[in-house]
Amino acid sequence: MRAERAFRREQGEDAVERAAADAVRAEAAVEETRRADRDTSRIRWLRDQVTRLRKRLPLRRRFSGGLAHGVMSAVAAIVAYLPTQVLGLREGFWAAITAVAVAQTEFGATRSTARDQFSGAAIGGLIGLAAYLTLGPTLPTYAATVVLAILACWLVNVASACRLAGITATIILLVPHLGPVERMAGSRVLEVGWGVCVAIGTVWLVTRLNRRLGIKL
Repeated sequence: MRAERAFRREQGEDAVERAAADAVRAEAAVEETRRADRDTSRIRWLRDQVTRLRKRLPLRRRFSGGLAHGVMSAVAAIVAYLPTQVLGLREGFWAAITAVAVAQTEFGATRSTARDQFSGAAIGGLIGLAAYLTLGPTLPTYAATVVLAILACWLVNVASACRLAGITATIILLVPHLGPVERMAGSRVLEVGWGVCVAIGTVWLVTRLNRRLGIKL
């Protein structure tokens, strides 16, 4: 009887400890969710503040900033597009599109956008190619592929790349193409990667030149 009582007592103590541990984990999960919600709200607030500040810039600053951005984007797009014609890539315009999308007046913003563009193209390309080869280019497959591509971007913490991932998957599964789909997917990632490199290089050179000349945009 004593042994049985001791065993029950131990079981009760273990149950209490497990319940306490579960309560602590649940509380930690709730706190983590609250912290994530606060961070999301702060990011949105900061984004809104940046937008408002840009709108308050005087006309001269807006003109110089817009002109510099336009020139850099045009140069990057041309430099990215011309080699694709020499290499015989049929859709080299994607390199130019990527260069325009990546080029920013600030080098830090350019690097961040470049990461998103390349990550989105790579994730969307891989998932789209796998879906095409295994299930075929059907509408249900396409819908599932877009969901998986966007979900993958969120899981690897590059949620800002999800749109390009979905677009890349759309191109692979819905746009008619000549030749093997593997070649098209590889060309897409290659073109985007080239456009990213050209944009980063262009903005880096312009930033260094502006620093030497003492020009502030």
